[in-house]
Amino acid sequence: MKLPHPTAIIWDWDNTLVDGWAAITAGLNAAFTEHGLTPWTLDEVKARVRRSLRETFPDIFGARWEAARDTFYREVRAQHLQVLTPMPGAAEALAAGAALAPMAVNSNKQGPLLRAEADQLGWTRHFTRLVGAGDAEADKPNPAPMRLGLAACGVPAGPSVWYIGDTALDMLAARNAGCTGILLGDAAHDGGVEAAGAEANFAGGHALAAYLLGLAKDRA
Repeated sequence: MKLPHPTAIIWDWDNTLVDGWAAITAGLNAAFTEHGLTPWTLDEVKARVRRSLRETFPDIFGARWEAARDTFYREVRAQHLQVLTPMPGAAEALAAGAALAPMAVNSNKQGPLLRAEADQLGWTRHFTRLVGAGDAEADKPNPAPMRLGLAACGVPAGPSVWYIGDTALDMLAARNAGCTGILLGDAAHDGGVEAAGAEANFAGGHALAAYLLGLAKDRA
């Protein structure tokens, strides 16, 4: 696997750097229950949650979507910092990436929740900007949030910009912005590696960290 040396590294958040599914599931199911819909299992949430709330809730809840949104966020805010867990190897991959290039985050998690989680983990220092849902005029896979992250990095879009994520939607976001999409994990919850359309794939955070450390040694 040969990748261009990164001029910037942009990261997805959930299921790429952190496991926050417990809070997301609790928030969704609180909204579903309140509005008479069938709750989802954790596996269903992982398989179905891709796009941002402002894009998906109107389809699910119709005219009631804003009330459902308020219920969702109330439940998530009540517990997301308590159940937040780094993905294996994430801390090592971030440290290795930060030594190579400026970094940012492009996530479909609401911006204030995203930044609170980065603060909780002590990771904010790694990023020039953490861009979440609602921070740009449109959300991922639209290229607008990627542009915000790249502007903060001071780097133009191009193949030397890596976008690292765990879903086909992340790879689409990379292509839409003219960047290189790198899949982390096997995308088993999203149709598998082949369906994701990534330009490179790493089994997990530890493998990615080792690759990034190798790049740093080659540059030295």
